[in-house]
Amino acid sequence: MNSKEINYTEAFEELKVIVAALEQGEITVDELSGKVERAVQLIKTCKSKLDRADEDVRRILGELNEGSTAEAADK
Repeated sequence: MNSKEINYTEAFEELKVIVAALEQGEITVDELSGKVERAVQLIKTCKSKLDRADEDVRRILGELNEGSTAEAADK
């Protein structure tokens, strides 16, 4: 991967390009291994970012729920 961390959108867009090229038979046998390795890296990046976002959303919702519970107890 580049020294600059790729964001989810960039990774997903690059992955779509690789998949489309595979589906259309545009990748030669010589390129195949490298493209598959890159696709695996991109999938891992996307999964990691989705997992992180899921954790953040769950944490935020938990904090909101705790705040709502505390407000209800105060009433």
